[in-house]
Amino acid sequence: MDVHGTVTGGFEPVREAFVRNFEALGERGAAVTVYRDGHKVVDLWGGARDVDGTVPWESRTAQIVRSATKGVAAAVLLLLHQRGELDLDAPVGAYWPEYKTAGKERTPVRDLLAHRAGVPALDRPLTPAEAADPDLGAAAVAAQAPAWEPGSAHGYHAQTYSWLTGEVVRRVTGRSIGAWIADEIAGPVGADLWLGLPSALAHRVGRVGQVDTPAHAGALRTRPKRSVADAYADPASLTRRAFAAITPLPDENDPAYRAAVLPASNGIATADGLARFYAALIGEVDGGRRLFAPETVELARGERSVGADRVLVVNTRFGLGYMLHGAASPLLSPASFGHPGRGGALGLADPDSGIAFGYVTNGFRTSVTADPRAQALLRALRTALTAA
Repeated sequence: MDVHGTVTGGFEPVREAFVRNFEALGERGAAVTVYRDGHKVVDLWGGARDVDGTVPWESRTAQIVRSATKGVAAAVLLLLHQRGELDLDAPVGAYWPEYKTAGKERTPVRDLLAHRAGVPALDRPLTPAEAADPDLGAAAVAAQAPAWEPGSAHGYHAQTYSWLTGEVVRRVTGRSIGAWIADEIAGPVGADLWLGLPSALAHRVGRVGQVDTPAHAGALRTRPKRSVADAYADPASLTRRAFAAITPLPDENDPAYRAAVLPASNGIATADGLARFYAALIGEVDGGRRLFAPETVELARGERSVGADRVLVVNTRFGLGYMLHGAASPLLSPASFGHPGRGGALGLADPDSGIAFGYVTNGFRTSVTADPRAQALLRALRTALTAA
């Protein structure tokens, strides 16, 4: 397997794990980038750009990262708070009056980020075309009665996170969250990531698709608990309804879907773009701009939701917009925070070690938060850090 890129001395275990992902775990095309203390120490790519093709992956190849987009979207609200433009403790309705209905009047903005808002599903799902219309999406969420008393429990807002976060940003700034990310995050830190892909960049993005974990991977082909499997199989369950808030499932290779602004699910990034973004959250990147002040890092990674997740039907831990140690990053320190994309991508930061990590792939698995390829890379990274 031809793998391209560079690895700083001491981080060779990451390269070895990346090669093994192709040889043993059925990787079709992927990239991984790691920054330490704001400097790139791993930058690798290999395989094909398209999950069903043969054109080689290149250094600037980007892919859709699914829910890893949520971590980028969360940064927008946290930065607005850092700048004094958004009060996380204020009711959502203070910025978005139409949201003050059906028992949601007292929901604070921070509950949107911690998946405590109680509106993970819609009584009437939106079509992909409707979901791409920010007015329709916002109106649907604003009118929705909560599935539980807001703030009393948590459950993963798999799709509705798009309109919850996007509409608050639009009301506060007058800009779409995608435009804000381009102007205030991606541009200033030089990160190749987009929410609402410009048509001129479509040629850089590969085709994605579903792939299976090879049979010889043995223990990695784990079966979910019966309760989890039942929840995903039951069309009436909150689990199924949350993931089906857009029905039918969008075609992730459709240019129209990639051009939409859905901060829950359709961000596009290179591995370097994702890692560089997280590096900028916790420090200066290449001597340049830092995004989060230290107190904002603490907001991001401070535990806000813990325990039984009413949607994912497993125990989860969330800060403000980020999954915490034990879900997003079980193999780095307890200080780490980040967000996976279902069955594939992962971005995270670990302030204790100064590490920022980005992994993107064109082949998605059925796992939600613990893809075996990303986990293998994190294990190797942990080995490198321990040996340093």
